[in-house]
Amino acid sequence: MRRIIAVSVVLIVVLASAGSVLAIDWQTLARHQARLLGWVSAHPVIGASAYFAAYIVTAALSLPHAAIMTVAGGLLFGAGYGCALTVIGATIGATILQVSIRSAFPETMQRQRHLVPDSVRRRLESDGFSYLLALRLVPVFPFWIVNLATAAVGMPVSVFWPATLIGIVPVSYVLSAIGAGVGTVLEAGRAPDLTTLYSPRILLPLTGLALLALLPTLRPLRSRAVPGCLEPPLR
Repeated sequence: MRRIIAVSVVLIVVLASAGSVLAIDWQTLARHQARLLGWVSAHPVIGASAYFAAYIVTAALSLPHAAIMTVAGGLLFGAGYGCALTVIGATIGATILQVSIRSAFPETMQRQRHLVPDSVRRRLESDGFSYLLALRLVPVFPFWIVNLATAAVGMPVSVFWPATLIGIVPVSYVLSAIGAGVGTVLEAGRAPDLTTLYSPRILLPLTGLALLALLPTLRPLRSRAVPGCLEPPLR
């Protein structure tokens, strides 16, 4: 029954939102930015709620428009508020994806767990939070791939969501800040330069934070083992 419910939820969300979310690109955002800004100004609560729901869908379906959505959030709501909506929406969506995959495909996930080397599984049992936090902090690893990988190894939701929530804040804020000042760029018919994320002034501090997140993993493994930390797929 859980599997049927999980698959049904995914299908409903896909059918209800694919048309609008998949249509997002820089040209569409530029063409409608004045109308969107006016509508959000007139309906701030509904506007924020709509963006929040759209980001949950984007993360839950692993759609390839997360960066555009984050920039749009900064454009519509400002860097701080846009970042907050993005981070919480992305965390909820990613958590829904992980739980849905494990509920809908428990046998497949169990087989994938057996493919993970024992040494890696032991590391994840003791330091899963640190590893996931490091992966989230560095904008090199695709968000959706990390989501699927953590589902495959059976990372507990209680570890997954806080590491995701904290880890995506820096990159989300940078993209939201770009969005807060992107209006004139879009009006000129140009796309914003997101390679800023990979410039040394951004990437080096994020890499430093990721290395700090990995410090707890340097302790001897025997003293850190927490039996049964990795959860089996939901049935």
